[in-house]
Amino acid sequence: MKSPEIVSIAPKTPESTDVPAEYRSLHKYLDGRYADTVVLRFAEIEDLIGVALPDLARQRQDWWEDAGADGEPSTQSRSWIRATRTAKVNLVAQTVVFERDARPKTTR
Repeated sequence: MKSPEIVSIAPKTPESTDVPAEYRSLHKYLDGRYADTVVLRFAEIEDLIGVALPDLARQRQDWWEDAGADGEPSTQSRSWIRATRTAKVNLVAQTVVFERDARPKTTR
């Protein structure tokens, strides 16, 4: 008698494994929201990731851009890019607006 094969029914999401561990909880949160627009305060993002944001995140808008100078996604931006979102920061208000990106994931 053959033993039954155990098969996982959980879908594998390569997008979430491409997100660095320190930002994976932010990705999971954004990916699970049905709303096209999600607004988070810096403190809420810190609660999600479990650590304080780097000083540069509070001081420079380019920290929140989708890609670095080399055109590759930054470590942190993968959390929203892989959730099919863009980020727009308001440094004074200490908020980030994550908008659903209408482009398909395959073109990103």
